[in-house]
Amino acid sequence: MANISDVVYYATSDNICRYCSPSVSEVLGYDSEQLVGRDIRGLIHPDDLAALHFPEAQDFQRVQIRVLHTDGRYLWIEFTLRLMAEGTQYSVLAVGRDITERKIVEQKLQESVERYTSLKKYNHDAIISLDLEGRIINGNEKACQLTGYSIPELAGMNVGRIIGAEHLGEVIAYSKEGSPAEVNIDHIWHREGYSVEVLTTIAPIIINQETVGLYIIAKDITDQKKLLIAKEAAEKTNRAKSEFLAMMSHEIRTPMNGVIGMTDLLLEMSEPGSLQREYLDIIRQSGDTLLAIINDVLDFSKIEAGKTILHEEPFMLMPCVDSVLELLQHKADKKGLKIEVSIGPDVPEHLIGDGERLKQILLNLVGNAVKFTYTGGIKVTLRVLARAGGSVTLEFTVADTGIGIPESSRGRLFEPFYQLDHFIDRRHEGTGLGLAITRQLVEMMGGSIALDTTVETGASFVFTVKLREESGSLPDSASGTEGDETLSGERALRILVAEDNEINQIVLRKILEKRGYSVDVAGDGLQVMEMAREQSYDLIFMDVQMPRMNGLEATQAIKETLPPDKQPVIIAVTANALKGDRELCLAAGMDEYISKPLRSEAITNIVGKFF
Repeated sequence: MANISDVVYYATSDNICRYCSPSVSEVLGYDSEQLVGRDIRGLIHPDDLAALHFPEAQDFQRVQIRVLHTDGRYLWIEFTLRLMAEGTQYSVLAVGRDITERKIVEQKLQESVERYTSLKKYNHDAIISLDLEGRIINGNEKACQLTGYSIPELAGMNVGRIIGAEHLGEVIAYSKEGSPAEVNIDHIWHREGYSVEVLTTIAPIIINQETVGLYIIAKDITDQKKLLIAKEAAEKTNRAKSEFLAMMSHEIRTPMNGVIGMTDLLLEMSEPGSLQREYLDIIRQSGDTLLAIINDVLDFSKIEAGKTILHEEPFMLMPCVDSVLELLQHKADKKGLKIEVSIGPDVPEHLIGDGERLKQILLNLVGNAVKFTYTGGIKVTLRVLARAGGSVTLEFTVADTGIGIPESSRGRLFEPFYQLDHFIDRRHEGTGLGLAITRQLVEMMGGSIALDTTVETGASFVFTVKLREESGSLPDSASGTEGDETLSGERALRILVAEDNEINQIVLRKILEKRGYSVDVAGDGLQVMEMAREQSYDLIFMDVQMPRMNGLEATQAIKETLPPDKQPVIIAVTANALKGDRELCLAAGMDEYISKPLRSEAITNIVGKFF
């Protein structure tokens, strides 16, 4: 046994050493002769003496005890003990190995684990420490709650039992990375057999620049998952509501096309100053009011459902502003109000952005100013706030001398459906959506809007929008100048109206025939294709939603089958303008896009754009 590096000793039942291998001198510093005949218990740390007792009916055990070195230190020795019976007496054969360095590492590991888990005991995350073999060393209180096991029960357990055997190799592999990592462990198994959804992170335990173990940090996301499901359900309900509103608005706009279109035709036929003309004006005004309400509902539902898109197109600023003022000037004149405009000298004229949405913002704000003002007037001020990288930020101020807004109501002004009913009587009609839509459009255009609270009388709204500057002049079509309304004598165009609604067929046909055009009607997409092959048409007004074949499919078929010299101009006609619709129409080969209800002047202008 002289060549064995481990310590080997033999002791009788009285604990007297009868033999000790020479290797004891290298391990503990003693000569083997010094130990023979000596009670070995005198070398063992008092706290470890109990480990030497054999359990009943067991003749083999492995123990880790501290043994005194000749220099006064206690070293950790792992002994394998074999109990040998000799009649009524017994003896013990022991083989021991120095594990002091390993125990120091384990002690540091345990201290690190205990320090980390104690710091985290109030944390909402479960923390489980384990060695590189996947055996659990310790855990915090949250780990006990998550798994259903106590800390003593967790200690020594294979971690695969709670994370799943399929993830054990993955966890151990991450120990070699040396940095925190998120792993694909999405559940922890409870002792009762059910799983808990978690978000798991692994972090190495490093001692003396060496990875000696791992932390598994698991966040219980059950509550967050429930909140997410509830949030998604609420958003789904909200989207369904918005889509329903959009659908209903679409369904209402379609018959409105007949009401407004026929009213326009009758107004053109009636004698100025007649009683019939007066009645028709009332119908037209009521139709416009109803259409404004429908447009508000449609716009708000589209924005809320995320189906609104801004169009980046060249436009001229002054015609945009002037067109808004012209629309409202008649109402202002009836109330004796003056509308003033002040524009800074450095404000650019040519811009790129969504001019129609800017007009809508101004129309809402200036329209409100006219509505709530009875004496005095309205002033629109425009100045440059900033310039950078070819973009310009414009600041608009719309101020009036009207009834003002109470301080108690200012915080809710931009909420949807909010009306100041507690101080505004029912002379002021509307949906309560105008300012909510305005705010959303302003924010989509990279700006903000607020009520100026420093104004003592009336109300003053300030908003900003970010647009790109356009270099050079714009073509006439972008300047806001509309086409000539008297085109009937220039050319006898042949036009096909593709529309499945009979009333809308009549309206559009009458408007076009009154201007001298030759008009045919098709009721669905397949009929459009057949008629386009048989006849040569200059222009087709194509309803997007039709039976058998929709307008997009019919347009694609016409573009693919007709020779270039027989290709008509195709105008998309729709009762709804959702996000992407315009792009879909243009991608299908349509040349322009117009929405219902159709106005006589709008029809004239769209024809005049191409002929």
